Amino acid sequence: MDAEGTYDASGTRADHVPRRPVPPQPRHAPPKPRHAPQTARGPVVDWLRTPRPAADPGVWRMGHQPRPAEEPDRIPARRLFAGALIALLSGWLLWSLLWNGYLGSYWLWPLLVLTPDTWRSDPELWAFASYTYYAIVGGGFLVFFARLGHLPEIWRRSTRRTRGATPPPPPRRPEADPAEWPDLRTAGLTEAAARLAAEMKSGALGDVDYARIRRAWQSVRSRPERLPAFTDAVRDHGAAACAHPSGLRDLPVRTATHDLATSQVRIGTAADHPRNPYARRTTGVALSPALLGTSLLAVGPAGSGKTVHLIRPVVESLCLQALANRAAVVAVTAHGTGLAPDESFDVVVAVGRPDSTHDLDLYGGADDPDEAARVLAEALVGDIGDSRRAATALAQLIGPYRSVHGRFPAVPELRELIGGAPAALRELRTALEAKGAAAQLRELDARERQAERGDSVGDLLAERIAFLDRPAFAEFFRTDGEGRQFSLRAVRHPLRVRIDLPERGHAEASRIVARLLLAQFTEAAAARTDRSLFACLVLDDATHTVTADAVRGIQQLRSANAGVVLALRTLEDVPEQLRGPLLGAVGCRMAFAGLAPWDGGRFAELWGTEWVQTRDVTNRQIISDEPFTKAVHAVRRLVTGKATTQEAITVREVERERWSASELAHSVPPGHAVLSLMSVRGEHAPPLLVDLRG
Repeated sequence: MDAEGTYDASGTRADHVPRRPVPPQPRHAPPKPRHAPQTARGPVVDWLRTPRPAADPGVWRMGHQPRPAEEPDRIPARRLFAGALIALLSGWLLWSLLWNGYLGSYWLWPLLVLTPDTWRSDPELWAFASYTYYAIVGGGFLVFFARLGHLPEIWRRSTRRTRGATPPPPPRRPEADPAEWPDLRTAGLTEAAARLAAEMKSGALGDVDYARIRRAWQSVRSRPERLPAFTDAVRDHGAAACAHPSGLRDLPVRTATHDLATSQVRIGTAADHPRNPYARRTTGVALSPALLGTSLLAVGPAGSGKTVHLIRPVVESLCLQALANRAAVVAVTAHGTGLAPDESFDVVVAVGRPDSTHDLDLYGGADDPDEAARVLAEALVGDIGDSRRAATALAQLIGPYRSVHGRFPAVPELRELIGGAPAALRELRTALEAKGAAAQLRELDARERQAERGDSVGDLLAERIAFLDRPAFAEFFRTDGEGRQFSLRAVRHPLRVRIDLPERGHAEASRIVARLLLAQFTEAAAARTDRSLFACLVLDDATHTVTADAVRGIQQLRSANAGVVLALRTLEDVPEQLRGPLLGAVGCRMAFAGLAPWDGGRFAELWGTEWVQTRDVTNRQIISDEPFTKAVHAVRRLVTGKATTQEAITVREVERERWSASELAHSVPPGHAVLSLMSVRGEHAPPLLVDLRG
């Protein structure tokens, strides 16, 4: 019984998943998963028991401590201690004057009124009453001047500094302890829960194992008929149950901080900056499928950190979630970028390189000629105009070709047909006549008539297809069934795929392939019947890949449990008429340091304005001619270093831009970015200045 295949997402059995022709275990992969995730300081049990309170979108929830919504009124440390010193000296001076009788004996009248006359004739009784009165008065002086000098605030600050690390949470009862698998115990699977808990405590069960088994259990709850297979798998394999088709239980290398209990990856820390809401300052910033499901657009110049600080952590997180049977990821990057090692992926397609283990399906696994033509036309001419005429021209050729040969034409054959080669067209017509395909003959006749017009789209298609019909791609985009092909239709499986593009020697061909992948992904993700897996396409360089159809496709991904991550050097790489729609189609936007002012203007307009409270403070120096007041002002200036002034504060509410174009272009420090987020449920997070180096 194939237990692993019965409770995974539909169609995720190992024999249906493309595999690389390498041993199932990488040479450098550890035989066991890490005993603890890199986010934890102790074993997986401690990691799992760490509190994860509910928080706003993008907040790193593991160990998060909520902050107050508004900044409390804080006195600077110098003024605080100077005021305490002045209050202490003032209290000591006043007490000395009273004790030594320089201010007379009027302050003793409560003692004389409250005590009988007979007490003054008894030395011991009078001494007791006097010192008790002195203690009460002295204590009152101490409390008054201590509060005047803000000593309670000094005590609170010093206590916070010396408090040390937060103590670990108290042990939980088994029915409330996530490390004891309470859901399984409630369902009566006590034996399975006990084994998993024991392996977790021993370190044999890692964070990926926990996420993978939790995913399988959720599938069992939605489909109870899978319960026997789940129980057998846990009994037979323990922590290795419900395995990923590759058999791997962790990545060979982790470079980012992950929390698979919440599917989050930490990318930075919200800066302690006035532009950030006080409640978000110094909190961790993380991404998850709930946010990436609205798609993400990152814009920043080369060297600003898009690949290192964003693309790499996101791809690594999605690969971990794929190993947990939660996600499918396709990462598209230039060859040699070093996005992640080959061992981190199930499929690596190196377009144009002889050492590539897989080929790329030019038609995306489509069976319908019209669908295949529409996607291919989008890749070939979608960046320069309307692709509908091109799709019609392609369908008029690949449809008849498929009816004759049972497959779509390869690149050289398609180039001959679209270019109007007489021999290729005559051979196709003869085959159609012999088959009696009247409908296909009409399609071919229509294409030949349109080719005679001066504005035929065939010449443009032939020029674009020529970029793919190069010797470097002779073994790629084959349709004869030879080789190991990868199709974007496979995103219904928990796959980890990396596609390397030959940007250095074939820049235009790389852009065509990138547009092809984006079009195929939006088509395949929306066509899935089982959308329980989160599917994500990551384009490390989306230059000249965004088209009108691509923007419409991105808008549909949110309801299909899918998303794309697009990285651009500048919005100028997107047609002008599509820049606004693209920014509106994605839910998460990220502006890196070094952004051009005209790009910053687009983000500033998108993020809009907000009402803020401003305080106008006017200081007027106080000048006095009285000797005592002048002396007090001199002492205060000596202690604080400032002249005595009187403040006039005007508070008002004004509307201002959250981030202006100038601030985005010139005020974002290196290694930082401004990030706004939105979840698939519609929750928003305002644009935050994020330190990506933390």
